[in-house]
Amino acid sequence: MRNSSGNGFVSLFGRILLSVIFIVSGFGKLFTFHSVAGMLAGKGFPLATIAAGVAIAIELLGGLAILAGFQTKLTAWIVFLYLIPTTLMFHNFWAMQGATRMDNQVHLLKNLAIMGGLLLLASNGAGAYSLDASRNRGSMSERTVTAAEAP
Repeated sequence: MRNSSGNGFVSLFGRILLSVIFIVSGFGKLFTFHSVAGMLAGKGFPLATIAAGVAIAIELLGGLAILAGFQTKLTAWIVFLYLIPTTLMFHNFWAMQGATRMDNQVHLLKNLAIMGGLLLLASNGAGAYSLDASRNRGSMSERTVTAAEAP
């Protein structure tokens, strides 16, 4: 029952929901690039302009790859690893007070939940309705044809 169409739709819907935050955030950073680079410089990032570009690439391209189910396991690991320093540096609620502390604690916990979803993708793949599955079906049918034609 693992490959049933219902599970495929659940995986597709999960990828859609998981990818939205990265796509929206990536576009937001792209359209406010100089502000993002300035904020990173203010946090002490070396080469803040390059760091902003890397963040945009990971969020935007990673989100689109997860949405399409393309190189999903690798992409999930890349985005997961990106979220570790991002979460610790920007949502360090333990160093804050009042409402800012509570807000950033929620953001840290949200990122941990997203990271859990990314680990599930890294472990299980994109599901039936994905470019990964489509490529696998294509390569399997090529192997079957080749094996059938072999002397």
